[in-house]
Amino acid sequence: MKNSWQLKPGDKFGRPKRLKIRPLRRVLRTPHLFSIAYGDVGSSIYYALGVVALAAAGATPLALGIAGVLFVFTALSYAEGTAMYPESGGSSSFARHAFNDFVGFMAGWGLIFGYIVTISISAICIPSYLGLFWLPLKASPVIMTSCAMLIVAFLMTINVVGVRESSILNITLAVLDLATQALLIALAMLFFFNPQVIIERITNYWPAPQDLLFGIAIAAIAFTGLETISQMAEETKKPEVRAPRALVLMTIVVLLVYAGISVSAFSTMTPTELAHDWGTDPIAGIAHKLATGLNPFELATAWFDTQALQIVFAWLIGMIQAFLPVLVAVLAATILLIATNAGLLGISRLAFSLSRFKLLPETMGKVHPKFKTPYLSIMLFAGISIMLQSPGFFVPDMYSNLGGLYAFGSMMSFSLAHASILALRIRYPDQERPFRLNWNIKFKGYYLPVAALLGLFGTVAVWLVVVVMQPYSRWVGFAWVAFGIVIYWYTKKRGKGEQEEPGESKPQLQAGI
Repeated sequence: MKNSWQLKPGDKFGRPKRLKIRPLRRVLRTPHLFSIAYGDVGSSIYYALGVVALAAAGATPLALGIAGVLFVFTALSYAEGTAMYPESGGSSSFARHAFNDFVGFMAGWGLIFGYIVTISISAICIPSYLGLFWLPLKASPVIMTSCAMLIVAFLMTINVVGVRESSILNITLAVLDLATQALLIALAMLFFFNPQVIIERITNYWPAPQDLLFGIAIAAIAFTGLETISQMAEETKKPEVRAPRALVLMTIVVLLVYAGISVSAFSTMTPTELAHDWGTDPIAGIAHKLATGLNPFELATAWFDTQALQIVFAWLIGMIQAFLPVLVAVLAATILLIATNAGLLGISRLAFSLSRFKLLPETMGKVHPKFKTPYLSIMLFAGISIMLQSPGFFVPDMYSNLGGLYAFGSMMSFSLAHASILALRIRYPDQERPFRLNWNIKFKGYYLPVAALLGLFGTVAVWLVVVVMQPYSRWVGFAWVAFGIVIYWYTKKRGKGEQEEPGESKPQLQAGI
């Protein structure tokens, strides 16, 4: 086989043939994993409602509910797989162990596509929320899209340089995020909740069957970032225990928050307002309705008889009304910025992992000699993300298109994750499983988890809906798959297909912001 460490044109020094393992430091615990993951998954709440409402209209809560069930199944499969193989790679790692290199590559390639779309849509929604301070950021497609592109370019540079992120910052923002969302839900339920109004808005705006199906499909975007905990497994203390625990905790919290926010949105506005007026900043829409739809003095008079209490209550509600839209705008922009960066960071880790196992060309995992980051893969995938944003200059429903693209890539990856858990139960039935799914079906002597079976069926069904119903996602998605197959074939042809021998690894990566 040709020596891959030969001196190449432009190299100043020859590279050593063997590199010693430098494992990532295991420093993360359950709170760290939860905060990092919620920063990714929870960030989607700032745009998912609007994206889903574009298709599902009055059936948006139903679409999100069905997607939530699939999210539970997928999180449970990830919990078993991550506990078995606490290494970066997520579904790609499960598939590689359960099947072969090609299936592992396709799972990772689908996940990379999901990361790219997450980067695109998160960055696009940042200027929408900041439109509170300067309206053209939201009202002008040219300004909004240009700002989104600049954000991705800026974060690409930061990730190449490799500025380290702060775990304390992640935990602080996760707590502030949850507190703000709880406040929005509490105010909406307290002052706007009316079951009859919600039912009327659901029934009066019920979508056509094909729109409902597509809405359910793109509702998968509500749970972006599920892979995060698996990606961080190599940096976690006792990952076989803490990773499943963090996944279960995150699942419970996310589902509760989404249920509350969905009810809050339908309590304060119609599905048409949600989809078109607040499509890119739905949480800002809820805050706006709370700020403009309440009369503090009327509420105080209705609730209290004592004048002093009326004054205090009216003052408190007035302060909340004044600061809530600003808090939501700043917090959403910050969370989405971190989520955009997390997508780039996830790509860098995944590309590095796939390259380490010779599933991507060595060039894709090449580490910068100074910054210790896989700069080539970061620049390539950030560039593709910017390309996906470009239709924003002239396509009004690009958010729906991006939602379909995310569903294409993520459902492909999640389907392979479920299939891998089932295959591992058959291939290695006696292997230790620190976290083992219950509720199994016995088939030919093997115990197959119901959650993985239902998750496989559901994710494949969602993927097929996207492929059949949205030509844009179908052709862009299949082009991405074809591109990946070519890269995999090239990697194998160059003799890079075999895994590294024990004792080989690449230098440790430096984290992004």
